[in-house]
Amino acid sequence: MRVSALLLLLSAGLLSAVERLDRGVYVQRLSGQRVMVTWRLLPGEPTDTGFLVDRTMLRDGLPSRPTQLTAQPITNATCWVTEAPSDRCHYVVRRADGQGPSGSAEPRDYLAIPLRTPPDYHPGNAAAGDLDGDGQMDIVLKQEQRGFDNSQSGVCPAPTLLQAYRLDGTMLWQIDLGPNIRTGAHYTPFLVYDFDGDGRAEVAVRTAEGTKDGAGKVIGDTDGDGRTNYVNEKTGYILEGPEFLSVFDGQTGAERARVPYIARGKVSDWGDNYGNRVDRFLMAVAYLDGQHPSLVACRGYYALTKLEAWDLADLGLKRRWAFSSADPGNAKYAGQGNHNLAAADVDGDGRDEIVYGACAIDDNGKGLYSTGLGHGDAIHLGDLDPDRPGLELFDIHEEKPCPAGWELRDPATGKLLWGLPTARDTGRGMAADIDPRHRGYEIWAGGGPTGLYDVKSNKISEARPRSCNMCILCDGDLLTELLDGTTIQKWDWQTGETKVLLDTKDQGCVSINSTKANPCLYGDLLGDWREEVLWPTADGKQLRLYATTEPTEHRFTTLLADHVYRLSLAHQNIGYNQPNHVGFYLGAP
Repeated sequence: MRVSALLLLLSAGLLSAVERLDRGVYVQRLSGQRVMVTWRLLPGEPTDTGFLVDRTMLRDGLPSRPTQLTAQPITNATCWVTEAPSDRCHYVVRRADGQGPSGSAEPRDYLAIPLRTPPDYHPGNAAAGDLDGDGQMDIVLKQEQRGFDNSQSGVCPAPTLLQAYRLDGTMLWQIDLGPNIRTGAHYTPFLVYDFDGDGRAEVAVRTAEGTKDGAGKVIGDTDGDGRTNYVNEKTGYILEGPEFLSVFDGQTGAERARVPYIARGKVSDWGDNYGNRVDRFLMAVAYLDGQHPSLVACRGYYALTKLEAWDLADLGLKRRWAFSSADPGNAKYAGQGNHNLAAADVDGDGRDEIVYGACAIDDNGKGLYSTGLGHGDAIHLGDLDPDRPGLELFDIHEEKPCPAGWELRDPATGKLLWGLPTARDTGRGMAADIDPRHRGYEIWAGGGPTGLYDVKSNKISEARPRSCNMCILCDGDLLTELLDGTTIQKWDWQTGETKVLLDTKDQGCVSINSTKANPCLYGDLLGDWREEVLWPTADGKQLRLYATTEPTEHRFTTLLADHVYRLSLAHQNIGYNQPNHVGFYLGAP
């Protein structure tokens, strides 16, 4: 095996240790009597850190003395394949020098997380963070009944819930968002992140009167109008009543802080007069001062656009800045937002910016640029072109016609690197490294021009993957796989066809978000740097975490330590779910 030393070096300057992570040991059953043990290389550990693997056996319910399986320290990978004489084995990973945390796990086909899904509810989007400070990632899961797109009328039959789980299925708390938070993809963005730096993640979400926190406390009649239910009984829209931005304690679910949410004001200012575009919400985490995470709450992107940045402190939430496209000089920022967003230090000044679709907001809350290309559905921010300094951004647009409905741009300046005209709404687009013959990422989309393009704008193939949904790092090479529905697929660049590596539908799993066909969450949650997927079972009784089954010759610090990656994981569930990307080039040389 070999260490990807160059890529490790490139990533070193982008490390951002948010969670105080443990070793993250995971043991995956393989064919026959084999297992693969995987673990984390933690931030700050030398790239050649040696690890030893021990095995214990359960006998009469008690573990045996450990047996060292590795003759020499493993210095060139964070995975190791060995024989498993019994399912009663337990594997321990420790540093050869005795430093740092060790960890252990038992073999499994997948990690089953039992859920307390209420009757007639189904699991939805999830987010991850260390809620209790034990070094393991926990899951906050949205549970919902029937929801509605903002363009659709209809009364939601039951409130949206947020539930917190440890990976062993221990349920920590449940938050009931109440009748005034409508169920749907655009109504309930939420973030799980350590906003105050105490080692435990908080949960941020839009709330209203009727919201009940994890400790049972209800937001009552805050404005004294004698009402706590503002649902229109005919349409289901909620266009009256107070709205709040709340932050909840990650361990208990108790509300810690609350401020008014960005005011809806006049409904028609947001792009229509019936309540569709006024209730388009996004959220993000950004290090606006370069040192501390801020919570960015957003409203609107079809017309009027507003963002507010907040910092969490002992005394509650303090507003850092507010941006509005209605302010003097900001008219060009109206109508430029996506169904998603990205946050990263795009201009290299040590502070994060917000890439809000076709425009960007600087770390100080001032407009950075607007391309004027209009609203879009998909966005990809990362080091897509290794031969160009800095980050690149691939975006697609709904405007029809659009002079650059597919476009690759400099996210710091808005400069168009290249673009392709489109005559229709392009609803799906993807950037991922799937062909080793062409340096950098490949680019394709589900509308407009046909075929597959390299990052320089050259059309390299008439064939392209049918999937334009999500991408994932899950096998042993540096190419990216495709995640769509309940499948993980591999693009065969020699034949121009996709090969299914895993389909969990046969194991009882389902995707979420209707035609968007997403998992609840995916990311580098356990084990080495490859990404795991959380799918729910069809009966809603479990989340199942599926991990890689492939050994690898490459070693990376856990991707959770990469700043761009951690922020993209935080807002993966926002709007139309978008894939994770890292802040360095991770692809075929």
